[in-house]
Amino acid sequence: MRYLVLLFVLMPVAEMWLLITVGSQIGALPTIGLVLLTAVVGAGLLREQGFATLWKGRQKLQGGELPTTEIAEGLILAVSGALLLTPGFVTDLIGFAGLIPPIRVLVATRIMKNMLVMGAQSGGFQTGRGPSNSPPNGDGNGETIEGEAWERKDLD
Repeated sequence: MRYLVLLFVLMPVAEMWLLITVGSQIGALPTIGLVLLTAVVGAGLLREQGFATLWKGRQKLQGGELPTTEIAEGLILAVSGALLLTPGFVTDLIGFAGLIPPIRVLVATRIMKNMLVMGAQSGGFQTGRGPSNSPPNGDGNGETIEGEAWERKDLD
């Protein structure tokens, strides 16, 4: 939590300082043009990378695999897109880094590792057959199995 507050205070200060410094060197209008150019180029690259990631995830689904890495990459792409649309050079640098596939895959695998570890430590994921890890032998232990059933009326 401390780091988020620090990030939300330091990031805008760094962005303003960099924008003012660049603006004093090349002028206000070229600086605004540069910020808009990075947003447009970033949006184009984001679209291309997003479709590529979506395609990879779809292929994994068709192959019977769970596209966990692609989901994490999609999350990184969404954050990168938001950073690219935010005016500033520091956010653009971080956003463009998220569009580079090797960096994105590295960050996605780290996110996936942390998600699995955090889930296992907090008890969010369980192994076995249910909350009690007891075999489903019908011994009347109070386990409830939920489900749905449909009756076809056209077969009568």
